Amino acid sequence: MPHSHKQMISFFLTTKCDLRCVYCYNCKERLELEEKTLPLEIAKAGIDEFFTNNKSRHIRFYGPGEPTQEFELMSQIADYARQKGGKEVTTELQTNGAFNSKVRGWLLDNLNIVWVSFDGPPDIQNQQRPFPNNKPSAPIIEENILWLHRNRGNRDLMVGARVTMTSLNIHRQIEMVDYFCSLGIRYIWTDPEFPAVEKNPVCDDEKKYEQYEFNMELYVDNFIKAYKYARLKNIFYGSFLTCNFDGETKIHCRACTPVPHLTPDGYVSACDLVVFGANKNHMNCFIYGKWNKQKKQFEYYPKRLKAMQDRSVDNISHCKDCFAKLHCGGYCLGEVVNETGMLDGQKPIVCRAIRTLLKEIGPLEKFDYLHP
Repeated sequence: MPHSHKQMISFFLTTKCDLRCVYCYNCKERLELEEKTLPLEIAKAGIDEFFTNNKSRHIRFYGPGEPTQEFELMSQIADYARQKGGKEVTTELQTNGAFNSKVRGWLLDNLNIVWVSFDGPPDIQNQQRPFPNNKPSAPIIEENILWLHRNRGNRDLMVGARVTMTSLNIHRQIEMVDYFCSLGIRYIWTDPEFPAVEKNPVCDDEKKYEQYEFNMELYVDNFIKAYKYARLKNIFYGSFLTCNFDGETKIHCRACTPVPHLTPDGYVSACDLVVFGANKNHMNCFIYGKWNKQKKQFEYYPKRLKAMQDRSVDNISHCKDCFAKLHCGGYCLGEVVNETGMLDGQKPIVCRAIRTLLKEIGPLEKFDYLHP
């Protein structure tokens, strides 16, 4: 099922975060702002509108900080969603995994899907995703994952890993499969590192462009080996580059629909990379609505909506003759706009990687769990 079929409402709960990941894509933007948390009033209104206009009853908790830092708010939103949507409501969280025992107890009984942002064996995880005081994060995350698996019982709960790929773990992918397997994790999604989101697109920032280094060919070579190895162990090992390999689509992801991502400052975003609406920069094309405090309702920007909805492989020149286009959909809008400044821009290195992967391992059977 193509990634664009993952229809849901996402809540960007808070700017608070208890880790200091070295590659955080919104760290600079977040630290420049006054600390913000999504108002419950906006979250409830978002649920009312989404449930009225969509068949989906899937809700999701995400950044820009760590969602569990606003645990009580997350609990209130989930309760309200179930009040409005009943037993059909399903819940998903992307977390850094560094939560306390009270939070993990609630997660056990209230969530269906938990993706832990976890970069592999402790030496990698601790270097890339430490606590602010540089203490290692791996021990508490391992403990929490093992506890959730030990106590899951018959609950409808999946705990998986979402891995940021960098030069540290790019050549250790088979080792990562074994490591996550030892923690009880059977579903793994890997995402190549990309440049941080700032005020200007990467193409206009020569220094940032020069600093960004990621060996995509090495990643792909090692991914294919790890994918085949994981299949032998009955473990799912995926890549963001393959997120549309289990179906055919002309659009890449939910940003083309779009579906709502409610920001802490009261806007409606179409993309995980655009977590604030008040900041005016090259990514504002993804902000397609705003909460009106006086009218107590969302107001939308039709031109921005249409621009995203029109983004299809039928309208992208470099996709026209590509044999992989229906298993790609033009690739990630957020990354493309961040790096090229255009909705129909291109990341040639990614195009080559997707074509290689499709030849080597795709198309694939329907995924049990779509990319976070």
